[in-house]
Amino acid sequence: METEAFRIVGMKKEEAVNIRTKRKKGPKLPVISLVVLGAILAGCLIFPFLIKKDPSYMDLMSANQAPCRQFLFGTDTMGRDIFHMIWSGGRISLFIGCVSTLISTVIAILFGGLSGIAPQWADTLLMRFTEVFLSIPNLLLVILLQATLGKPNVLSVSLVIGVTSWASIAKVVRTEVRQIRGSDYVTASRCMGGSFLHVLGRHLTPNFLPAIQFMVVMNVRSAIVAESTLSFIGMGLPLETVSWGSMLSLSEKALLSGSWWIILIPGAFLVATLMSMTEMGQFLQKELNQKESNL
Repeated sequence: METEAFRIVGMKKEEAVNIRTKRKKGPKLPVISLVVLGAILAGCLIFPFLIKKDPSYMDLMSANQAPCRQFLFGTDTMGRDIFHMIWSGGRISLFIGCVSTLISTVIAILFGGLSGIAPQWADTLLMRFTEVFLSIPNLLLVILLQATLGKPNVLSVSLVIGVTSWASIAKVVRTEVRQIRGSDYVTASRCMGGSFLHVLGRHLTPNFLPAIQFMVVMNVRSAIVAESTLSFIGMGLPLETVSWGSMLSLSEKALLSGSWWIILIPGAFLVATLMSMTEMGQFLQKELNQKESNL
């Protein structure tokens, strides 16, 4: 005689099936965002090598040309081909976003890990410093540091954005470390003479990395926005260094000349990239929340 599967008394069979189905459902993968972001990344990596023409080359005879067969995205006020500039400039913008995020993530892990392992008085002191740092407008800090370093370039802009955008991640790292610092494997590693960097890299980071991965993705987005903002207000990369931000810095001249494509096309690529990264960050956050709720 077959035994019936365990079921809650008073619950209909259809209701039990629905509950099991709901538990299995997770956040939907943003396929469209992945495709758009992947296409933009592939274009930025491939096209600059296929196109041998210098994207900063100025052909004044072809200035303010609307999109046509010769110039697919038109030309800007200095006669530069926007199609070539989009892919070369995107590579610069994405490079700044990734490098600055790498810098900020390393600083956040070191600072947050130190605060999480430190005694109560040192942890309080470090967190008060973090809160004061967060209270200062980020753009003001970026402009101040960039003005101190002098003429901006790709590396200096990446460094400035990176060292000013670590505090939010550090607070999350600190919270996660304080929750797992009393684990047996952490205690054993410290008793065996493991250094702070060894314990942080070998035992702590793999455990809190999923909690900060969506913040890391959002930091890439924020870094690209910061670079574009700096270029837009004249504090970013010079015009000879092509990036999406430096292209948007010509918006005033484009509006005066009625050349809508100079603003619309770079802006569309920038918005599409930022929206795709936002969707990816939200997906990672929902996935993390789903895992925590299952636990």
